[in-house]
Amino acid sequence: MAKYDLKKKVRLGILGGTFDPAHKGHLKISKVAKRLFKLDKIVWAITEKNPFKSKSFYSLKKRVQIAKSLTKKTKYVTVGFYEKKIKSNKTIKLIKFFKKNRSNEIFFIMGADNLINFHKWNNWSKIGKLAKILVFDRSGYKKRSKESVAYKNLKKRGLKYISFNKVNISSSQIRNI
Repeated sequence: MAKYDLKKKVRLGILGGTFDPAHKGHLKISKVAKRLFKLDKIVWAITEKNPFKSKSFYSLKKRVQIAKSLTKKTKYVTVGFYEKKIKSNKTIKLIKFFKKNRSNEIFFIMGADNLINFHKWNNWSKIGKLAKILVFDRSGYKKRSKESVAYKNLKKRGLKYISFNKVNISSSQIRNI
């Protein structure tokens, strides 16, 4: 895990998910987020299991391995599994973990597909108070995500919806090859 200078304010992006598997699309949104929001570091926080899906295709160990291999030349991205350390799989706990004892400014990064059900996440509105939320457009999700409960509530609090030159790939497409 990355070491931080506790005196220096760090602009930290958190991209959470199952990464089943990680791919160039995850790298692309990390690169765009770093550039647009001048992020110092981005953490890929891999979850053991998405609570909205039945199970992962790849084991946790394999998903972490793939993500680390994909990001080995991207020095500003750190890959980790934090659920044992924070004793939770909740995003709110992860954000609090990275804010605690540090002067981090947190940017929570997600795809537009996740925004549709974001209001079902544990303490979802508090996430918007503790972190700036960056939503990256995904093909086929723009209309539904912009009509979501979360978008309507959080856009007034600084949620940023980012349209960008997408990589046309998803984890499910890779698994189906």
